Amino acid sequence: MEQNLVIAFDSTQQALRAEMLLEYADIEIDIRPTPKQITAGCALSIEFSQVELERVQQIIKEEQVEIRGIFEFINGDYVAVH
Repeated sequence: MEQNLVIAFDSTQQALRAEMLLEYADIEIDIRPTPKQITAGCALSIEFSQVELERVQQIIKEEQVEIRGIFEFINGDYVAVH
C-alpha cells in the first residue's frame, strides 16, 4: 500500500505558499488539519504520496519554503522523515 506523508508548517503563509507551488508542479496534494501528534505553529498541513517525496523536497528547498518537517505515520505515530 502506498503511504502518504504529511508536511507540517509553523505559519499559515508558508502552508499556503507550499500548496500553490506543489499544485503548480502537478503534485497531487490534500490540505488537512495538522495531526495532534505533530507540534506545529500552523493548523494546516499538506498530505501527499510518498512517491513524490523527492520532488516535494526539491521544491521546498529551491523555493525556500519554511516547514516544521515531513512526517510519516508509523505504528500509530508520526515520525519525521525530513
